[in-house]
Amino acid sequence: MMPLPNIPFGVWLLYLLASVGTASATYAFNKPQVRVTTTFADFHARIMDQWGEGGGKFVKISKDSHHPFEGRTFGGAKRREIRGSRAFGSGYSYGSGNHSTIARRPFPFGTWPLWWDQDFMESSEYGPHMDAIRPGGLLVLVPLRTTREHFNVTDEEVYYAIGDRESMLPLLISYVTWCHVVPVWPSKFDPTLSNSLVKLENVIQYFRASSFALASPAYNNRFARQSMTEGTSSPLPDLIEYSLFRRCVDDVTYHALAIMNRPPELTPLGRFVRALTVAPIFLPFAVFVALALIFHAIAVLRLWMWEYMFPERMDRFRAARQSEFPYENYP
Repeated sequence: MMPLPNIPFGVWLLYLLASVGTASATYAFNKPQVRVTTTFADFHARIMDQWGEGGGKFVKISKDSHHPFEGRTFGGAKRREIRGSRAFGSGYSYGSGNHSTIARRPFPFGTWPLWWDQDFMESSEYGPHMDAIRPGGLLVLVPLRTTREHFNVTDEEVYYAIGDRESMLPLLISYVTWCHVVPVWPSKFDPTLSNSLVKLENVIQYFRASSFALASPAYNNRFARQSMTEGTSSPLPDLIEYSLFRRCVDDVTYHALAIMNRPPELTPLGRFVRALTVAPIFLPFAVFVALALIFHAIAVLRLWMWEYMFPERMDRFRAARQSEFPYENYP
């Protein structure tokens, strides 16, 4: 193995600073971010942030990471692909070929799907025993209510948002700002409780590969437990279907929910510093090529000078050469 070049510590420090700076430069206006770490080998991480467009290449959780989902792909999905349906397991941009289970699927937006009671669609794979490493933290529940001065709503019109804690908190701010939601602190989501405020049958919309959902106790989807019927669901009641408040919450979720962005691009400073760190590796080869080009240019210049500045000498040189090598004179 080729030994690493002896690069001064200061150059490495500049490289690290430039790399860190590029990540923050990509996400303007200090948007809320969720860091998704998938390996202990180098603590490689990707960033999820609000209002991001997503996209980029998907990557695999490395085999040397000892991650419970090593080998699965994550990232690459775009914002326009975030909306699912009322069927659990919807909202995937890729990797959802088997509609009968949610297990062993990739993570297109960087997050894991929700889990439901009775191990529905094998969702216990992502259950509470995994909360310690779940991207965005444990699952939480937030009631969404507004006031009559902003929307024509009744006291019974309330919706619930279900998702990871780190995505929920900044999204709650957007709900308050754009839909005038009355702010309430999240509570832990546990669908196995007998008095749970939200059941699988109450979900009116899944987002982000079924990792986030909006629900209403006023809705009961009798097809919710039929995992093979993606796209089939009970119709929404008129109170929900035509509610401007519900539409506002839905639109804000679609546009503002945190998703995984493409890897950050280097700034001009970052590219310059990285060039400095790579230069010592290719410097000997670059010097060799440069010298070869210089000597070639000198040889061409000398030939030109002899050809055009001293034509008589060139004629005498050719005549002498032909007399010394008669085998070049073909009959």
